[in-house]
Amino acid sequence: MSHLTSEQRYTISVLLEQNFSKSEIAIVIKKDKSVLTRELQRNCDLRSGKYDFDLAQRKYEKRQKSKTKRNDLTLEIKERIKEYLHQELSPEQIVGVCSKNGLSCVSTESIYQHIWKDKKEKGNLYLSLRTTGKR
Repeated sequence: MSHLTSEQRYTISVLLEQNFSKSEIAIVIKKDKSVLTRELQRNCDLRSGKYDFDLAQRKYEKRQKSKTKRNDLTLEIKERIKEYLHQELSPEQIVGVCSKNGLSCVSTESIYQHIWKDKKEKGNLYLSLRTTGKR
């Protein structure tokens, strides 16, 4: 699975103006018809309903930029988690506090995985949980 390129978007735009069918366009750009249909739904001009390759490319790039990025569990984040756990905050609250304060953090699930990994390594982070490690 790969994304459409700007050249493919340009080709779509030109072929639509020449009244090619979606099936024919899909064959030309070497993608499935469903990919083309999805592209047209996502990236058409909302006011006029027309497909413009330049607008489509800008919309695509904007979506890619705003997509959430994966945060790795760095030493800084581990220390922050440990500090908040000792303040008796739940992993859900830790994520909430971090996002409210604009601090980088990982998901709730990643925090729990870190806690259980620490417990297997004879650590004591799990003791700071409100349920003291009950699953």
